[in-house]
Amino acid sequence: MKSLWFKKEMLPKFIFIVLLVLLWELTAWSGIFDQALFPPFSKVFKEFAKGVISGVLVVKTVYSLLLILKGLVLSLIIALLIAFFALSSRWVEDIADALNSIFHPLPGIALLPVAILWFGIGETSILVIVIHSVLWPMLVNIKTGFKSVPSVYIELGQTFGLKGIKFLWEIILPASLPYFLSGLKIGWARAWRAVIAAEMVFGAASGTAGGLGWHIYMTRYYFDMAATFAALLAIVMVGIIVEVFVFNVVERLTVRKWGMSI
Repeated sequence: MKSLWFKKEMLPKFIFIVLLVLLWELTAWSGIFDQALFPPFSKVFKEFAKGVISGVLVVKTVYSLLLILKGLVLSLIIALLIAFFALSSRWVEDIADALNSIFHPLPGIALLPVAILWFGIGETSILVIVIHSVLWPMLVNIKTGFKSVPSVYIELGQTFGLKGIKFLWEIILPASLPYFLSGLKIGWARAWRAVIAAEMVFGAASGTAGGLGWHIYMTRYYFDMAATFAALLAIVMVGIIVEVFVFNVVERLTVRKWGMSI
């Protein structure tokens, strides 16, 4: 079963990645670009392995991931509460739609100067940017999922006397799971962008070594492009790992198994 799943879903992606790496290596050695600007993948991978073994890339990746997880959890809690109250109150739904129309188009990085003035140069400012970047697309997906729950499920929950958090957990969330996971995946991607961008703008948080964004900025500043690409490779690899071993697994065990689809 696992072998069939690998052949169907992972093998085409694996082949594409191998071909992409080969193209990268051949292009770098062809002389079209200066290798100082476009290093071969072999050199980038050596730099990546060096960063992992020394712990530099691991520490910075973990630092960025912790910021992302904090932002995702806080955004998810806020989005769930707003969506739940919007489901039962037209007034709350109108306010949520108005806030979404105002803030969703606003890039998170555009709020960074305000966040720095209000909260200083540190982790709090980055979290504010992450929450802003993640909250609105996540809220749209979750709210849409809640509204798509068949009325028979809601009536069934009310018949059994389910209310509040119990009603949300046992009826609404399972029935809207495809939208919930879709919102979470979008939030995950937006959180990465927000964290890296914020770290690159004002660097390491006070008293810390900073994350991958700061590492990318500093390696670029010292013109160490192999190290810069190694940090980018770390971001890509974390994204692939989370996609394959978290989102895909959860979807396979829930949405696909239960025959649910958007």
